[in-house]
Amino acid sequence: MKRIAFKMFLNEGCKEEYIKRHDEIWPELKVLLNESGIAEYSIFLDEETNVLFGVLNCNNELAYENLPLHPIMQNWWEHMKDIMQTNLDNSPKSISLNEVFYLK
Repeated sequence: MKRIAFKMFLNEGCKEEYIKRHDEIWPELKVLLNESGIAEYSIFLDEETNVLFGVLNCNNELAYENLPLHPIMQNWWEHMKDIMQTNLDNSPKSISLNEVFYLK
């Protein structure tokens, strides 16, 4: 299983709305993420910088890499674009992070 980490960028003043939308995450998105091999997915917020830090385990890298092509994922991005920094396709601006330490 591969561990994947990344950071995204929340717009100022959108913390509560971000939490609300994730508390109400669509059931079909949960299914899609699980079927794509994603497990133990967490997102943390640095409230000083509004940087979101995501970390997840993935056992199907190909399915994970193909998530942007799925209409459910694209609809979720559309739903979230008003509270995050996004790319032209509405995907969140994201920076992959390299793991430098892991204690098992």
